Amino acid sequence: MFEERQKEFESIFYPKSIAVVGVSAYEDKSGTLWVKGLIAAGFPGALYPIGSSGGTIGGLDILPNLRQIPGNVDYVVVCIPRGAILGLLDDCAAKKVKAIQFFTAGFRELSEEGRELEEQMLGKAMEGGFRIIGPNCVGVYCPESRIPLGPSATGIIGPSGSVSFISQSGGISGRLMATGLAEYINYSKGISIGNCIDLDASDFLQYFAGDPKTSVIGAYLEGARDGRRLFDTMRGVTKSKPVVVWKGGRTEAGAQTAMSHTGSLASSAAIWSAMLEQAGAIEALGVEELCDFLLIFQQLGCWKGSNVATIGGLGGGGGGISVMASDACMESGLKLPPLSSKIRTKLVEIIGEVGSILHNPVDVSQVWTRGPSNLFQAIETVFEDPVIELVLIQEDVDMLMPFFGWEGLKRVNEFFIGLKKKQSKPLVIVSPPGCAEPERLSVEQMLLQASIPVFPSMQRAAKAIVAINKYYSSR
Repeated sequence: MFEERQKEFESIFYPKSIAVVGVSAYEDKSGTLWVKGLIAAGFPGALYPIGSSGGTIGGLDILPNLRQIPGNVDYVVVCIPRGAILGLLDDCAAKKVKAIQFFTAGFRELSEEGRELEEQMLGKAMEGGFRIIGPNCVGVYCPESRIPLGPSATGIIGPSGSVSFISQSGGISGRLMATGLAEYINYSKGISIGNCIDLDASDFLQYFAGDPKTSVIGAYLEGARDGRRLFDTMRGVTKSKPVVVWKGGRTEAGAQTAMSHTGSLASSAAIWSAMLEQAGAIEALGVEELCDFLLIFQQLGCWKGSNVATIGGLGGGGGGISVMASDACMESGLKLPPLSSKIRTKLVEIIGEVGSILHNPVDVSQVWTRGPSNLFQAIETVFEDPVIELVLIQEDVDMLMPFFGWEGLKRVNEFFIGLKKKQSKPLVIVSPPGCAEPERLSVEQMLLQASIPVFPSMQRAAKAIVAINKYYSSR
């Protein structure tokens, strides 16, 4: 089944031609922004703007209707009122279009009349031999194909990577893409599915399962048209690839909102949690957790382990940091085994004993007076302990700046980058926001670009580490 999806979905993620219906040369309509975005992103295929007003946009003639297109059309984006949709679908059938994505909203999420219209649309799709994405969605995001997400004239696209996502919400799709750009979560593909009257989450899970360019899958779901099919599909996919799911509409108020958003009937949060657990998926409780989990799966790859060492006090004040780290790790399910006597003896020689905690967590707050080289040596020593499988370092930029300055701070992080390259144990950095925010953000970008995961709190880092360990330990 997974293999069958590859050819069928070729026209969705790798279309040779795209038509956008609902374009005007004079107004910033959604369709117009879509065309501008595709041009700005450098979409290499044939692009056909369709609109009744005529004229040109970006050097392209705006054709009056779909049937006027001289060549074949793989993919159609629809941004016209729902009253004109059925006639458009006849045109799509005549042109042998392969997939149609509806940005247009106002269907079952709005009224019974909208639900009936969806049924008519689905009937025409079956007769015409094309697939429908949506309605009420922003469709495809594919950096490799130079397809940006949704109607935006800027055509912003991030680097192509190995993470793919499915979202029933266009807004959440945008949040995932924006966070990905900021945190170096590099997406292979993304899809916003809206009301999913035809293709749904199960279909795209099957596609991503067989996609060699996808190694981890994230999903935001509000409901399921066929819960049993979704469960069976997810259980099959998680045998080979991690799937991280954030279920929207967990509360009664959230479920009601989901119904008016995408027309999704939501089961209870407890049922969803049990289903995800049994299917082997990782559940995220919010967009931050979803992005945290996708980041660590991308950066650490196939890793499992629970024996963690934490290091704090790089610029002083390591005692309280060590206590906080202990609580965050232990409460999340990680283990903080004591360092071996050999490693502790070596740390005493480097750091000294007074005011230092050298068991695990490790407080290196006394070492900064001896210079960066001693700090680096102490950190490398912790990595040498054979029991430790991952090292978590709290880097408080606010505390480091007064001691090291910007050049010294860069040197510290260049050391981290070099350390990651020369040994196999994962390094995860916790970098809390503070007063020196411009410097902290610069450091964060350095580390993320070097594939070192960075989190704003010890709690979020610990939860992400537990998530990747849980998946690969159960395989």
